[in-house]
Amino acid sequence: MPAVLEILEKFVWQFITLFSEMAPFLLLGFLLAGILHVWVPNHLYVPKIAKPNFKSVLWAALFGVPLPICSCGVIPTSIALRKEGASKGASVSFLISTPATGVDSILATYSLLGGPFAILRPVAAFVTAMLGGVFTNLVTKNEPETGVAVLENSHEHEHHEQCDCEGDHCSCGHDDHDEHAKKSFAQKLKETFEYGFVNMIGDVSKWLTIGLLLGALIAAFVPDDFFLFLHEYPLLCMLVVLVLAMPMYTCATGSIPLALALVEKGITPGAALVLLMAGPATSIASMLVVGKAFGKRTLAAYLVSIALGAMFFGFVVDTFFMDSFLASMLPHGSAECHGHGALGVFDYVCAVVFAALIIYAKFAHKGCGCGGHCNCGEHECCCEGEDHCECGERHYEEPVVETYRVHGMSCSHCKACVEKAVRILEGVVSAEADVAKKELRVEWHDEDDIDETALKKAVDEAGFEFVGKI
Repeated sequence: MPAVLEILEKFVWQFITLFSEMAPFLLLGFLLAGILHVWVPNHLYVPKIAKPNFKSVLWAALFGVPLPICSCGVIPTSIALRKEGASKGASVSFLISTPATGVDSILATYSLLGGPFAILRPVAAFVTAMLGGVFTNLVTKNEPETGVAVLENSHEHEHHEQCDCEGDHCSCGHDDHDEHAKKSFAQKLKETFEYGFVNMIGDVSKWLTIGLLLGALIAAFVPDDFFLFLHEYPLLCMLVVLVLAMPMYTCATGSIPLALALVEKGITPGAALVLLMAGPATSIASMLVVGKAFGKRTLAAYLVSIALGAMFFGFVVDTFFMDSFLASMLPHGSAECHGHGALGVFDYVCAVVFAALIIYAKFAHKGCGCGGHCNCGEHECCCEGEDHCECGERHYEEPVVETYRVHGMSCSHCKACVEKAVRILEGVVSAEADVAKKELRVEWHDEDDIDETALKKAVDEAGFEFVGKI
C-alpha cells in the first residue's frame, strides 16, 4: 500500500508540475491566437493560398505554421480553400503545416522541451508541408477531379459561399475582418480575449489534459528502463513511434508532455520529434476525410510526405544533435529535474488561472435565451429574452424543428462551420449542431420551407457528411 501511495503521489506531482510549467506559455500563446484572429485581416493571406500554383504551396506552408487552428479544425478550412481554387498541393501543404505548430504550441514546446525543439519543430513542419504540397501536385497532375473538385463553372465559383473556420467564428463567403472593422476597440478587445481564452482553450483543453495525464502516467508507472533497448536503435525507435502516432489523434500542444515523458523513459529525441510531427498532423479521422475529399492519390502523398519528413528530421536530430537536444531539454523541462519546489509562485498562479479558464470555457456559450428563434445571420445572439428580437427578422412562435445526422464534426470549428453553412439557406430560422451527438437541429419557418436537398448540399460542401433525418 505505501508503494501504491508513493506512485500515486508521484503521478499527481508530475501532472501538477507539467501543467504549471506550461501554463504561462500557453496563456501567452492563446492571447497571440486571439490577436491573430481579430486584428489580422483574412484578405492578407487567403488570396495567396487560393491559387493552383507553386507559390500557393509556399504561402500555404508559411501561413499554416503560426495559424491557431487545431488538428481537426484545419480539415474543413483546407476543404474551403480547395473550393476557392487552391491546388491539391496547396491544400495538403496547409493541412500539414497548420496542425503541427501554432503560436501556443511553439511557446509550450519551449516551456517543456527547450529552445532547439521549439525552433526545429516549426522548421520541420514547414519543410514537410512544402514536400507534401509539391509531391501532391506531381502525383495528382493528371488525376480527374474528385471530392471537393473545383466548381463546375466560373459563375458558380464566383458566387458560391463556403465556410473557412477559425475557432468558433466562420467566414462564409466574406472576410471576417469586415465585421471586425465595424466594431469598437473595446469590442475587438473583448473578442480577442473571448477567442483566445474561451474558444481556443475550449478546443485544446481536452486533448491537452489527455496529453498531460498520459505524460504523468508514463513518468509515474513506466519503469525507467522500459525503452532503453530502443535507445540503441534510433531508426527502429522512430519507426515504432511513427506507426503508433499516425493513426492516433494528438493535438500539437497535448503531444508535448507526452513526448517529454517518453524521452525521460528512454526514447531518443529524434523519436520524440517524430511524435510531435506525425501525431498532430494525422489521425484516423483526418485520413478518412482527406481520402474522401481529395482522392486516394492525395491521401497517399499526404501520408508519405508526413512519414518521410518526420523520419528525416528525427534522423538528423539523433545522428548529429542528440546530446545537445538532451542537454537543452531535460534540465529545462523535466519535472524530475525541477523538483516539487522549483517552480515559482508566478507559474502556479498562471496554472490556477489557466485551470479556471478551462472550466469556464466548458460552460460558456451554452445558450443566449432567445430559444433559437432569431435568424440574424451573426455568430452572437441579438435577442433580448424569449419573445423579443432586435435583428429585424420575423419572430416565429412555433417553427418546424427537424434533427439530422451529420458525420465528421469533432470540435467547435466544425460545429460553427456546419451552422454557418445551414443558416444562410432560405427558410431556415436557426441551426444548432451537436458535436458529441453528431446531430444538426434545424428550425424551419414552416413545413413548406423544408428543403433537405439544399440542406444536404450545404453540409456536404462544407466538408461534412449529411446522413439524413433522425
